[in-house]
Amino acid sequence: MGSQEVTNWQGKHVTVAGLGVSGIPAAKVLHGLGALVTVVNDGDDERARAQAADLEALGVTVRLGDGATLPEGTELIVTAPGWQPDKPLFTAAAAAGVPVWGDVELAWRLRELDGRKPAPWLAVTGTNGKTTTVQMLASILKAAGLRTAAVGNIGVSLLDAVLGEEEYDVLAVELSSYQLHWAPSLRAHSGVVLNLAPDHLDWHGSMEAYAADKGRIYEGNRVACVYNVADKATEDLVRAADVEEGCRAVGFTLGAPGPSQLGVVDGILVDRAFVENRQRNAQELAEVSDVTPPAPHNVANALAAAALARAFGVPPTAVRDGLRAFTPDAHRIAHVADVDEVAYVDDSKATNTHAAEASLAAYESIVWIAGGLAKGATFDELVARSAKRLRGVVLIGADRALIREALARHAPEVPVVDLGRTDTGAMLAAVQEARRLAEPGDTVLLAPACASMDMFANYNKRGDAFAEAVRELGA
Repeated sequence: MGSQEVTNWQGKHVTVAGLGVSGIPAAKVLHGLGALVTVVNDGDDERARAQAADLEALGVTVRLGDGATLPEGTELIVTAPGWQPDKPLFTAAAAAGVPVWGDVELAWRLRELDGRKPAPWLAVTGTNGKTTTVQMLASILKAAGLRTAAVGNIGVSLLDAVLGEEEYDVLAVELSSYQLHWAPSLRAHSGVVLNLAPDHLDWHGSMEAYAADKGRIYEGNRVACVYNVADKATEDLVRAADVEEGCRAVGFTLGAPGPSQLGVVDGILVDRAFVENRQRNAQELAEVSDVTPPAPHNVANALAAAALARAFGVPPTAVRDGLRAFTPDAHRIAHVADVDEVAYVDDSKATNTHAAEASLAAYESIVWIAGGLAKGATFDELVARSAKRLRGVVLIGADRALIREALARHAPEVPVVDLGRTDTGAMLAAVQEARRLAEPGDTVLLAPACASMDMFANYNKRGDAFAEAVRELGA
């Protein structure tokens, strides 16, 4: 099967690695195409047994509690994106010459099934901002009258998008580094790497490997490789990519754009890439005030989305209308309330230092609520860059000492309240302490720079607890 397109699945022995949001749909699709499907899964809990029973009723073989052994006769593995490349199953596959695809690769290979005319993919990756950018992009494409959807790592299955009854003109595709690792033949119409910062290094093994997987999004691009002018590593990935003849590098910047860039001039988003005579001409697209919220990192997301949309031929008015129509998801730099002339902002989604730094950069005087599970992160760089904005800091969560020590080194004059508790009630106490530290005109910002699972089920629950605590202040 190798790298060639598979046209006849009948009787092919395919192993699907992992039950879950990608594994179950993949198993059902492949079984429906006539493949002999075996699903392997590390876990053997009650939920997995229920999922296995559903698949077995269809005629799919499921092997629980052993995701390490390669089933006999396997000709292809389709893996859940989170399975690490060094797992024994993949070592055995490599030794046997068995290819490994992810769900994105499978969707890419199946998009022309039954003579379908596949929709081009506009692809987005990056350490932070992927989901917001993809949603902005879909909003812009819809404003242009195009049939589209935001799909991929955003939670909407690419398999459903390419095999469902609905036809699309273009897809806005969010891709994680895991998904890109397992998608060797993906060739997007245009793609962007929004930014690069250390993340998931335990999975990739090194920053170089992580960056290389992100850079796969540029391979084979037809029209534009969009990069972040402020993040040279993204431009380096463009330079390293093997693209189609005529594909262009297009930068986005929060400053005034040069030729082949999109940027900002006097509060206006401006295009100098997709215009005639870009050495001299520029096209106004929208105003910064059309972006919600107009924080710097979110304006950068809007520029990246606009660049991909313009690469697809979308008119300037659709960029403006799409950005105006877009509303961000909950817990992404969301204004909760003003209490006693202090703004309270929920950015619980800022689960790593890179995201937290972008959030902190959006405000001038901040009481920062931070902490949780550090996931191996260090905080010196974040604190050093943000120190001048900090009125005070309230620390919660299991790894709060790491942030406290960084504050002692780089912002010793900033008052710090260290809440020595990890129960869910700690959030109310944190908000009350933040209120005590804040002065009129300040922003109390929940941007934890850490994961939430030490205290909450997920970042949504953490943000909800913050918002509830703020409402109690104002009651």
